[in-house]
Amino acid sequence: MKILGLDSSGLVASVAVAEDDVLLAESTLDYKKTHSQTLLPMLDELRHKLDLDLNTLDAIAVAAGPGSFTGLRIGAATAKGLGLALGKPLVAVPTLEGLAWNLWGADRLVCPLMDARRNQVYAAAYAYVAEEGGVFSLQAMIPQMPLDITELLAKLNELDRSVFFLGDGVAVYRGEIEKLCKVSYAFAPAGSNRQKASSIAALGAVYYRAGRAISAEAFRPEYLRKSQAEREAEQAETDRKDGD
Repeated sequence: MKILGLDSSGLVASVAVAEDDVLLAESTLDYKKTHSQTLLPMLDELRHKLDLDLNTLDAIAVAAGPGSFTGLRIGAATAKGLGLALGKPLVAVPTLEGLAWNLWGADRLVCPLMDARRNQVYAAAYAYVAEEGGVFSLQAMIPQMPLDITELLAKLNELDRSVFFLGDGVAVYRGEIEKLCKVSYAFAPAGSNRQKASSIAALGAVYYRAGRAISAEAFRPEYLRKSQAEREAEQAETDRKDGD
């Protein structure tokens, strides 16, 4: 099985190709460039280095959200365009599950954090559950959602289990974590603490085998909340009605 993984859900742009249990190539960039400038050139570079015929792909796995509205749209447009052009199915991998997969098999809870601004994060908490054959699956102890950082830490304290934190939200809310987290915790190191298309491809392969592939036409990103423009438009409409 050959899977293309794409992730542009946050600050990182990442592309990977995995075949069976082997990562053939990965390109990841966390720099001040828009994903529209980087994602397709990175894919084209990998294609040339691997002499990859995209028609040999079995599926395209894409980080489906939550995350940056612009980043998710770029990733969705890229994945859908490739899927439609190649006639390949898509596998929607929740962004936070993909992040948690970076720490595959961890014996702590894994808590991915993405900065959602206004003192909020997109977050979840997962436990790795061992299954037969040395395989692990993710169990959501806190499902992915947007919430206040203090609310998240209160939920983690209630679970009373040690935690790994990772994601771009760590740098923003590290002070709150150190102040309010009452359980044992650690921060994932560089190389494991940001989005990786290799994890999207690997988890996408798991979901593909489980029958969770969908058509390119059916794929939609999962934003979890409305964009700032939508919220401002709704507030303006409410203010207008209140003034009538």
